[in-house]
Amino acid sequence: MKDSEMPYTYITDGAEIYRQSFATIRAEADLARFTAEEEVVVVRMIHSAGMVGLEAHADFTPGMAIAARTALESGAPILCDVRMVSEGITRPRLPRDNQIICTLQDPRVAGLAKDMGNTRSAAAVELWRPHLAGAVVAIGNAPTALFHLLNMLEEPSCPRPAAIIGCPVGFIGAAESKDALMLAAPVASMVIRGRLGGSAITVAAVNALASRKE
Repeated sequence: MKDSEMPYTYITDGAEIYRQSFATIRAEADLARFTAEEEVVVVRMIHSAGMVGLEAHADFTPGMAIAARTALESGAPILCDVRMVSEGITRPRLPRDNQIICTLQDPRVAGLAKDMGNTRSAAAVELWRPHLAGAVVAIGNAPTALFHLLNMLEEPSCPRPAAIIGCPVGFIGAAESKDALMLAAPVASMVIRGRLGGSAITVAAVNALASRKE
């Protein structure tokens, strides 16, 4: 039986679904306070969450979107706290076939976490040091990863990333870690404030920054 003969009717043109989705977001969301570069990121994040209103929780340090995009166009690696972020990034969208790094499954992580007295997510961030200079950081799950990164960046010898997307999600430490990031602002940064966040939202930000296309 053809779809046209089925009892449910719906839009079947993928391009039209895409167009209407973004038109709906732009019609309903309050995007006035964002720059053009920030707006593209916020719209994609709203789309990934299906949540108009998410824009109220989005904050950028001045020039963050431009700094992150410039770093990606220069070939910067992308450091991800979890594989749900690293696997969600659209490779063909990347401007320079950028390396995507997630160290959470590294065999050294378990022992390092025990030595540190911290989570595996925080320990995995320790392994970013050789890749951190000029990188784009995408944290979409673990507040402890973001907190530990901020502690690392207090060290004068620690390499500096170009930009941080800080969107860990959850009830314990998520809001606090993002507040700490925006207060310290060690590099160009953006967050979704409060408990909201997650891998899909973080991936959407990376994908938006990686391409000038809507």
